[in-house]
Order: sequence, then structure tokens, then C-alpha cells
Amino acid sequence: MFRKTVFHKTVFTAAALTAIVAAAMIVSAQAPPEGGKGKGDGKGKGGGDAKGKGAPQGQMITQIKPGFYEVTGAGGNTSVRVTKDGLIVVDTKNLGEANYNDLMAQIKTVSNLPVKYVVITHVHQDHSGNTKSFEDAGAKVIANEGEKAELATYTSAAGKPAEPNLTYGKKTTIKLGGVKAEVYHFSRAHTGGDSVVYFPDLKIVAGGDAIVNGAPNIDFPNGGSAVEWPKLIASTLKLDFDTLIPGHGNVMTKADVQAYKTKWDTLVSRAAEQVKKGTPKDKLLASIKTDDIGWNVTGPQWTPPARLDPFYAELSKVK
Repeated sequence: MFRKTVFHKTVFTAAALTAIVAAAMIVSAQAPPEGGKGKGDGKGKGGGDAKGKGAPQGQMITQIKPGFYEVTGAGGNTSVRVTKDGLIVVDTKNLGEANYNDLMAQIKTVSNLPVKYVVITHVHQDHSGNTKSFEDAGAKVIANEGEKAELATYTSAAGKPAEPNLTYGKKTTIKLGGVKAEVYHFSRAHTGGDSVVYFPDLKIVAGGDAIVNGAPNIDFPNGGSAVEWPKLIASTLKLDFDTLIPGHGNVMTKADVQAYKTKWDTLVSRAAEQVKKGTPKDKLLASIKTDDIGWNVTGPQWTPPARLDPFYAELSKVK
């Protein structure tokens, strides 16, 4: 249940499913380089409505299935679910009035209905940046309790996002215009307050940065966990979906998500084995074989003490 409100009941009606748009049509946004601070350059490619017309440059909206859209550029991927009574939005782009205005311009090319609910998948400002703008416009902005707690110490060159006006613990449900969205906190992963959003009628999941195309970024200072991360993916895979909107990168299939979990299982297993063998902390990252999974774990997202120390410590507890 939400901490501050109770939703009115609505009737859930499943929509007919259609094939997803080819991944080549999606314009991907690049993940922030230092993760824990969640910067983004606010740039991007394309712009306009579903046909590429009529909206400012910098972001692009693409239909994934009827009634469901993805907006790329200017931060993390944003999901938009259109219902007859208003819109449900997942993630809000890099902090800034121009980014918010551009996002709303993109959304208005597919619907003039108001945004009623916004879900923030995690604390980083390239996803949570425009919380206040949506709240000021009258939306109920929902995030996990962990996301709100992390905001107390969160820092970013772009500034600190506002707090959500609704929080939840493990699960909550949004019902709007005959559509249901289930919001889950399965475990710590990218951060300590990750949310996964499931739209059962369309079999679509919005994964935030807990499920992405590319190498992961464990933000230990904001509660992240390498050991718990595969648990989040495993729980997500239990949902009945065929399409996933990652926090960054191209749209994923369920098979893609399964492959992502396999890489995670491989990484954690190999890293834990090195710790058991007595590999020193300063030699750990170089000792982990990752060339076969395509991940680089020796870069700046892994090596600072604030990342490496807790990584080594939690691996030491793996049985």
C-alpha cells in the first residue's frame, strides 16, 4: 500500500497484444559514466511525434505497442502508458526545465491527457530529475522507500531531485482507466531503492537501470548490491512479459533478460571464487574473467574504494 493515499478501484481489461517494434527503431540513450551521480548530457537524437514531426529536438518518442511508448534521449529511457483516464509515466529524464518541457512535448504528440502517475525507478537524476515538475503539474510520483531515503545524501552536479510524494515498500499497484501497473521492489541491485514496473495487459516491464543493455553499474554508496542483483532479475523473469524497456539501451526480449541474468550469475560466481581463493582486494577485479560475457569490471565504476571495498566485503560472505 502507498504511505499517503488509497487508489480507487477500477476494472482491469486486457488489451490485445501486438508485435514489438524492431529494436533498430529505438534510439538508445547512453548510461551515465560515473553511475552513482547519475549525470547525463541532456542531448540525444531525433525528436518529434511517432512520425518524427512536431516536437522539439533532443528526445524521441516511439510506439512499442498500442497504448505504450518509449521516449529516448536526455537521460534514461522513459515509458509512457496511455489510458482513457490519463497517463502513467516511468522515469523523468535529466533534471532541468528544458528536459521536462521536451519530454512533455514528446508525450503530447501521442496524447493530450494529463499525466496522473509517475514511477521513479531509482535515485539517479537521469531518471528522477524532474520529479518536482511532475508533482507541480498534479501527478502522483511514486518511488520505493529506499529511493526517498537515498535522496538525503545523494549528490549530483545537476542538482538534487525532489522527493516522491508517495512511497511503497515491496509492492504497490496503480489502477487507472482500466489499466493496471504493478510496481515491485524485488531486492537491492543497481541501488538500494530499485523499482521494476510491470504492465500485465501488454506484457511489458520497465526495468530501470537494474536491467540494461551493457555492463552493469553497482552504486554501492546508494545501497547497490552485486550479490543481490541476480535476485531482482530472477524475480522479474517470473513475470509474464515479452518486452522490457531497459534503463538505457534498446528494447529487450525476455530471452535478452535471461541472458543478462546468466552474465550476472557468472560474474558473481567467479568473483566470489577469487575471494575464497584469497585473491587480495587490489588484485580482485583483474583476476575475474569477463571477456566471454563482454563486461569490463576494471573501469572507474568499479575501482574506487567506495565501490571496491563493499564489493569485496559482500563477496566474502557468499557461501
